[in-house]
Formats: sequence, C-alpha cells, structure tokens
Amino acid sequence: MVSSSSDGPTRSRPANDELSGNRFGRFARRHLPFVHFAVDSALWVIAIPTGVFLRYDFEFGRIWQRQVILAMVVAVALQGSFGLLYGLYRRRWRYGTFDEVRIVALTALSVGAVMTIAWWNTNTAETRAVPRSVPLLATGVCVLGQIAIRSMWRLNNERRNRPTGDHVDRVVVVGAGEGAELALRTLRATTEAPYVVTAMVDDDPAKRNLRLSGVRVAGRVDDLLSVATETRATTVLIATPSAPSSFFRHVTALAAEAGLRVLVLPPVEQLLGRVELADIRPVNETDLLGRRPADIDPVAVSAYITGKRVLVTGAGGSIGSEICRQLVRFDPAALLMLDRDESGLHATQLSIEGRALLDDPRLILADIRDAARVEEVFAAHRPEVVFHAAALKHLPLLEMYPDEAWKTNVRGTVVLLEAARHHGVERFVNVSTDKAADPISVLGWTKRITERVTAHASAQGPTECVSVRFGNVLGSSGSVLKAFEAQSASGGPITVTDPEVTRYFMTIEEASRLTIYAGAIGSPGEVLILDMGEPVRIIEVAERFANQHTPPLEIVFTGLRQNEKLHERLISVDEVGERRVHELITHVPVDRLAPLASMCGGPIPSIVEIRMIAESDSA
Repeated sequence: MVSSSSDGPTRSRPANDELSGNRFGRFARRHLPFVHFAVDSALWVIAIPTGVFLRYDFEFGRIWQRQVILAMVVAVALQGSFGLLYGLYRRRWRYGTFDEVRIVALTALSVGAVMTIAWWNTNTAETRAVPRSVPLLATGVCVLGQIAIRSMWRLNNERRNRPTGDHVDRVVVVGAGEGAELALRTLRATTEAPYVVTAMVDDDPAKRNLRLSGVRVAGRVDDLLSVATETRATTVLIATPSAPSSFFRHVTALAAEAGLRVLVLPPVEQLLGRVELADIRPVNETDLLGRRPADIDPVAVSAYITGKRVLVTGAGGSIGSEICRQLVRFDPAALLMLDRDESGLHATQLSIEGRALLDDPRLILADIRDAARVEEVFAAHRPEVVFHAAALKHLPLLEMYPDEAWKTNVRGTVVLLEAARHHGVERFVNVSTDKAADPISVLGWTKRITERVTAHASAQGPTECVSVRFGNVLGSSGSVLKAFEAQSASGGPITVTDPEVTRYFMTIEEASRLTIYAGAIGSPGEVLILDMGEPVRIIEVAERFANQHTPPLEIVFTGLRQNEKLHERLISVDEVGERRVHELITHVPVDRLAPLASMCGGPIPSIVEIRMIAESDSA
C-alpha cells in the first residue's frame, strides 16, 4: 500500500512480519560473507547425508552414523578454509558476477577433490561408512546449489532495486547487442536510475524472443510504435551507436509518431565494459546527420607523422583545431599551430593540454598572407609536414569581398607552397571544399585554383602535395546547425534558403581523421575526395529544430543567395576518380596551374578573371 504527501510518494508502515524481514535483510547485507559461508556449509550438511541416503537405498538409519556426521564437519571446515584461501568470503568479488561464480565453483570443487582423494586412499572404519561416491555426488549438488542461491539472491536484489514511481521513464531499447546488455545490467543494478526497460526491438531474426536480463526482444525496429504502446513506454534508447545516421533518422521518425523521447548510448568502445547513467544522452543532430568515424590504417599515418615536425595552419578554426587534436595521438616531434586569431589558438591549446597560458613557442601567431612572416616561421621551425586548413569560407561574404578571398585562399596558399618547397617540407596537405567541384562562386573558384596550384607545386618538387575535398562539417563555424541553434534559442523563425536545397554533412572528427589519412595514401598532385554519404534535405533538419518547441517555430524560405547551388557536388562532371585504398576516399587527378603574377603580389583579378583562371587550360 502506498500513500502520497506533499513531499511525494511514501510507503505505509509495514506489518510486523515485514519489519522482521527487513531486519533480516539488513543483517544479511551487513554480514554477507558470514551468510554465504553459513549457506554454503548448510548445503554440504544436506548434500552428504542425502548422498548416503540415496547410496544405501533410502535407509534412514545410515545417515545418522557418527562417520557421516564427521564427513559433514570435514566438508564445512574445508569449505571455510578454501573459501578464505581463494578470497570467497573477503568481499573481493563484485556480487553475482562470473568472477564470483568461478571462485564459488573452484572452492566447492577443491573441497570435493580433497574429500574424494581422502575417501579413495583410506580404508578405515570412519571412511567405509561413507561410500566413495558420496563426495562426488555432494560436490555436484553443492556447486549447483551455491551458484543457484547466489543467482536467486542477485535477482532478488535487482527486483528490489528496480526503480518505480511516476519519475521513472519506461524505455524500449533499440538493439539487442553488447550495448543493450551493458545498459540493461547497469539500469537494473542502479536504484536511482530514472529508467526502467520494458522491452527491446531488433531486426536480427536470430534474436527474436531473445531475453537479456529478463527483458524480451518484442519485435523488429519497425514494430517500435506497437511495442511502445503495449508496454506503455515513454522513451526510446538507441543501443546501436555504430549504426549509420540514416538508421538514427528512421528510429527518430518512428518515435516522433508516438511522441516518444529518444536517447542514445555512446560507442561501445567508449563504455569501458559498463554504462554510467551520464552516458545516456538525448539524440542530437550529429547523430542524425553524421556518421561514425571510419577506420583508418594508423600504421600508415604514423609512418609520416610520428617523430616529425608538423605545422597546421588555421589551427584556431574548427577543422584545424580538430586536426591538431588528432595529430597529438600520433606523437609528432613538434606540433606547430599557426593562426592569425589569438582567441582560436587559446581555445585549441586549452582543448589539447588542459591549460592555455599562450607561452608555448609552438603556438604561432601569423597571417598566411604575409610572405615574409611565413618565410620566417618556416626558417625557424623547419616543419616536415604541413596541413593547410586556413581559409575564408563563408560564401555570401566572399561574393561581396572577392579580393579577400583571393588574398587568403589563393595568395596565402601560394605563399605556403613556396615556403614549403624552399624549406624541403616532405608532405603538404591542402584542405579544400566541395564548392570547388563545378564551381560557380568566388569561394568555389578560389578553392579550385588552390587545388590546381597545389598539384603544380607537387610536380615541381621536392614536396609531395595533395588536396582533400569534402563538404559541410557538423559543428563548424558557419555550419547551418549553428544558425538553426541560434534561431531556435531566440524563438525563431528558422530560415531556409529553398525547400529543395540539399547538403552533404560529415562530423568534424571523421573529416579530420580522413584528411590526416589522405595525407598518407594520396599520390602527389591528386585531389582526394571524402565520401560524405547521402545528401540531406535542409528542410528536414529545420523541421526537427522547429518541432522541438511548443508551439513549433515558423520556417521561412529566403531564397538561394547569389551563386549558391541548390545541390552540391563532390566530383565535377569532367572528373574521373577511383577508390584505390580506402572505401570512403576517391582519388582524382587534377589539372595543374602555375602560379600567376597576381598570386604572388601583383594586382588582384576581378571576379570574371578569377573564374577564367579557375577554368583555364592546364599550365
């Protein structure tokens, strides 16, 4: 019986027998090793006379003989001795785990082995009264009994600790694999858990009607709505974090039909064998649009990074900073971080080292437009590998200020390439953009030019140069998600250029990871194009942001901006590539372009001239 008060639900006063039961439970939990020893000993006391009783065809008189009682005393003494020796009664083992079961079985088998050897090797009146087969029979009974009792105790504890009440969310788990098993184990063992799992769904036919920790696989993923209705669930937990983003979108859409909240677990390799309540978080746009980081060959990356002096330009930006964070794992001799934005450098150093005093000479404040300063940096630090991520990339602004695009994206890249070649840099990786494929904007034309001059510099030697091309990066500055988040926070409206516009998306982690790997596998002069998956309709993303509010926010269409594409391409119509090494990286040869006078300090060309240079014949 449960009563309510202003402070929430409280239990009514239990009856006297319930009070006495609670007292026993508290005593048992406080003195658990003693209770276990008493139960284990009781099993031997029962098993040995039972074996004698069965061996002598149910003669009751046989089990009261002094020799049988002596055997029981010996078994109890051995159980205590081996239990202490193996640590069974010292609280060394996490209760109810396979480690404890292993020690329980080892202890009982040790007792049985000693008694069996003693009874087989002696022939006294004391031992003849207890048949030689009895120790073997008693050992089997005790092993099974001790494990069974501990399992029942554990199930009782889980049942008692299972959270109840109005504050607890009933959860359907999507997936019945390792992630689900870890989550179930933690949730069932945690009294304060705000979730109780009612069912699982999984598309694997082999898991139909499977049970994990007493929870049944009740259907397929497409049955989520009916399973949630049947179990009165209010929440969905996706326990397959390695699934593609399309799977997340599918589950989220199903959950939205039933008004269910969607949660997700981190990748299994991050869980370290168990799930904490803090690991369970709401699904976000990165889950819905991104993709799990692709596998790369760390040996190939280490071969050109480990022990080398590595320079990253644009190290204060979203891509440059993530490249820095990932490069640290490959133990370069020095990681040189260059940017003209001191705040960006501060944030990058803080994210890598946990401190940011800005007193490290490896932090380089410089502008890639300044040829003299760049030359000074290369002469002082002698980098062996360069990742060039510094760029201006906001399309509408560059349409208004094309000179700035030229000075940073083109001239700055040429300055770096010349310095790299002059100082014998081994590898140069130029970060490009999908706007360079069939370009129609200043941003696209300038980045296309940088791909071509990078290919030309590689042909001149000695530096091996490649470019890496990819699309929108989730969470980067200027990302559409950042805009939607800001618009949602201010109460809307959500603005979308066109109802049909689509874009490719990739997480910062995966883009940076593949960029670093591309530097290891690219042939000199190539453009390596990262597979971005399927393009995403921006209106669908906007609708998810809008529907998170009550009432939903308004969505306003503003029209495509000047020279903005409705659909982006990753490969130009006249480009032909192949995937030689990695399934997500396409190798494309690119026409070379020798640096012009305007790229080295001469007059800045007009927009028309920029386009003509980008589309000019090979030089």
